[in-house]
Amino acid sequence: MKWSEKTWQAIEDKYMSILQMNFIKELSAGNLPLENFKFYMAQDSLYLEHFGRTLSLIAAKIPDLQDVLSFMRFAENAIVVENALHEFYFKDFGVTDKGVLQPACHHYIHFLRSTAALECVEVAVAAVLPCFWIYREVGNFIFKYQNNINNPYQKWIDTYGGEEFSAAVDHAIAICDKIAEKATDDTRHKMTEAFIMSTRMEYHFWEAAYELKIWK
Repeated sequence: MKWSEKTWQAIEDKYMSILQMNFIKELSAGNLPLENFKFYMAQDSLYLEHFGRTLSLIAAKIPDLQDVLSFMRFAENAIVVENALHEFYFKDFGVTDKGVLQPACHHYIHFLRSTAALECVEVAVAAVLPCFWIYREVGNFIFKYQNNINNPYQKWIDTYGGEEFSAAVDHAIAICDKIAEKATDDTRHKMTEAFIMSTRMEYHFWEAAYELKIWK
């Protein structure tokens, strides 16, 4: 069994919990309050900027040159999406200011950046994988079960239901599996722990948007 397959089994219950979240259900149905979606978009924009920087750091550390190019492209795409959010979706939904990093976003990006900076590259690659993989699976779930009649969030849903994004996710998973094959048992264990931690962060990111969690 590949590392990715085994590790996905370890977070299956957490992934199912994400699918059951009110944010996901209401986004899919098209009745999510606009205030919650605006909060989510602003935080997601801030997140993507730092995520892109994290991917760039991984690109500088990963040994294989083809993987270097891949992570440079991943980083570029994260920044391009962030710019697209700011230019198009922010205007569509009336978001005028991204604001500051709120707790869930702050904790997530600082976990990723510290992991990329201080841990071995294998663990860093595993830590960023849930942002690719879980996001695709959630996006596909929403795309499949959405109310596509006058859903105000249709544009966002279409963005994450695309084949181009899915291909990038498959590539990221393949890189992680290739690296895991050559890693020691101890490193693979740390990779799995990092993947699980990022999965928890994904849950809390969605939760924070629904509950509008801000600094006290």
